[in-house]
Parts: sequence; C-alpha cells; structure tokens
Amino acid sequence: MTEHEVGTREEWLRARKKLLEQEKELTRKNDDLARQRRELPWVPVDKEYRFETEDGSKTLAELFDGRSQLLVYHFMFGPEYEAGCPVCSSAADTFDGAVQHLKARDVTFLCISRAPFERLDAYKRRMGWQFPWVSSHGIDFNFDFDASHTEEQLAPFLEGGVGPVVSGLAADCGTDPAGYLAEAPGLSAFALSDGVVYRTYVSTARGLEPVMGYYGLLDRTPSGRNEEGEHTFWLRRHDEYGD
Repeated sequence: MTEHEVGTREEWLRARKKLLEQEKELTRKNDDLARQRRELPWVPVDKEYRFETEDGSKTLAELFDGRSQLLVYHFMFGPEYEAGCPVCSSAADTFDGAVQHLKARDVTFLCISRAPFERLDAYKRRMGWQFPWVSSHGIDFNFDFDASHTEEQLAPFLEGGVGPVVSGLAADCGTDPAGYLAEAPGLSAFALSDGVVYRTYVSTARGLEPVMGYYGLLDRTPSGRNEEGEHTFWLRRHDEYGD
C-alpha cells in the first residue's frame, strides 16, 4: 500500500459528501444511457444459423427458449483453442448467479463460441459452470457479428508483433497469437417479435465491465484495480490462483 493522506472523520465526511454528488450524477447519466440503448433501432437477422447445444441443433430463434429477449456473451474459445480465454473465464464466473434472475425478466442468457460443443462442455465442467453454452462451429455467426476475424482482417494487427500479454494469453489457451486474436469478446442483445429475430445492442472492450463484477468491487477498495506497471495483467482462471 502506498502512503496516503490521513484526515479526521469530519474531513473524510466532507470529502465523501462531495464525491457522493458526483456518484449520483453518474448514476443519473447511466440511467439516461440505458434509456438510449433501449431506443436504438432494431436490425432484423435475416440469415439462418444453427447452433450445437446439449439438446441438439437449434436455430437462433430457438435459443430464446420461449422468452422474447436473448443476451449472448461472445466467449473467446475458438476452434484452435484448447481452453477458454482466461479473461472471458473470469467474467463467466459471475454468469450462473444471474441466469435465473434474467429469466424472471423474460431474458435468456447464454454463451456462444466457435469451438466444437464437446470441447466447450468439457471446459464448462472443469470450471464448474451451469449456464447454457452453445457452439457456432462451422457457421458464419461469429464472423457476421464481429466476434471472430479472418486472417486478412488480423494481418495489419499482427504485422508489428504482439505484446507479452497477448502472447501469454494465447499460450494459456493452447494457441498462437493469431489463433487467439481471431476471437473477440462481446455482449449482444437480441429480441424475438412475431417470429423475427432482431439484434438490438452490442457492447465490447471496456463496455463489458458490467459482466466482470469484481472490477466494480475493486474500484471501491483502497488500492483499486492496481493494474499499472508490473501489475498490468493479473487475471487467471479461478482454479489457477494460489491461496
């Protein structure tokens, strides 16, 4: 822990009240952003996709499982991977607790990856997860929704080389940097209305932090995320941390 300013309870209370006003303003802005997300135009999904699931082959509409809304987490687990991305895995540790609550609000939640279903299912068992996870192996779904990239699309990013973090993550997944970066994380929202599926929203990069619940908790600790310098990358699969 670094040296930090120390004050009286009264000084802390004054500073806390001042900060609270900013936090309340941020909450109001987030509420307004949520409204604007809901007002985005819907884009119909005209292409037919079939996914491999634990109950056999299903269409995108069938993945809604009787509900009108679908949230899809694009989990980085490509056909070249031997194990799921550690960062996506850290987010996935929070999914099981949300599934039933989302169902209560007419929302089905699941993950989609390009690895074969058997490999996804084996990894899910290793990690102890229960949420639905389906395979888009051999179809265009990931590419059509920017969750996977071709060699040509990746070439400009790979020409200059990749840093140690990407190389390390690729090795952790049993692939090379090109294979690792062929996949991308994301959160897509879909609606089903009168038999037609629509894509309504997508979030990527730091927009995925709401599903990584530990970050919100870390942001409220004295040291915060502590991801600067040698602490830049610290995430592991939950069964790979020391005590």
